[in-house]
Amino acid sequence: MSVFSRLSDIINSNINSLLDKAEDPEKMVRLIIQEMEETLVEVRTASARAIADRKELQRRSAYFEAEAGEWERKAELAVAKGRDDLARGALMERAKAEETAVTVRSDLSVLDETLAKLSDDIAALQQKIKDAKARQNAIVLRGQASRSRLDARRQLSDHSIDDAMNRFEQYERKIDDLEGQVESYDMGQRSLTDEINQLEVDEDVDEELRALKARLAGNGEAQPLPAPKDGE
Repeated sequence: MSVFSRLSDIINSNINSLLDKAEDPEKMVRLIIQEMEETLVEVRTASARAIADRKELQRRSAYFEAEAGEWERKAELAVAKGRDDLARGALMERAKAEETAVTVRSDLSVLDETLAKLSDDIAALQQKIKDAKARQNAIVLRGQASRSRLDARRQLSDHSIDDAMNRFEQYERKIDDLEGQVESYDMGQRSLTDEINQLEVDEDVDEELRALKARLAGNGEAQPLPAPKDGE
């Protein structure tokens, strides 16, 4: 495939479509950029040769135009000297020079059009490379993030983590058992003060219960509850 055919394929290609279909977008975008950069180098080399050819054609055009002018001058001189035969030969040479100059100018026009098209293609290719590199950065970042998330998901789904969590729960249960044993020793070991305070609470409750019964058994008038003792 020639450089110009490959250049046309690249410029007309849809990078997004290529990346969407690729199994490894990161690898694909690297290959695309590499291909584009290599093609750009080749196109610039071809453009340099075309520019050199253009300079040569310009020189040839100027040479043959000057040559035609020189034969015109010689024809005029021959006529002035009465040498029509020489004038006729000079005019024939002038015609040849002018014909060659026309051919060279035609080639130069075609080459100018080619260079203009190459310039447009190079600009389009440079833009493609810029877009591809921008996509490359985004794809690389997305790929790194996706791989990190995938690794995390794999670790979370790993049975070793489940086993570790089960062991952790077992350790918690053992601590619960130890704390339960400690609290069990405290049960039933109430102090003398605790016992007496509980008797006072029970007595107060009994008094409130007697007052309630007396109020309900009376004539309906509310009986005042006994005043609380000091310190209650």
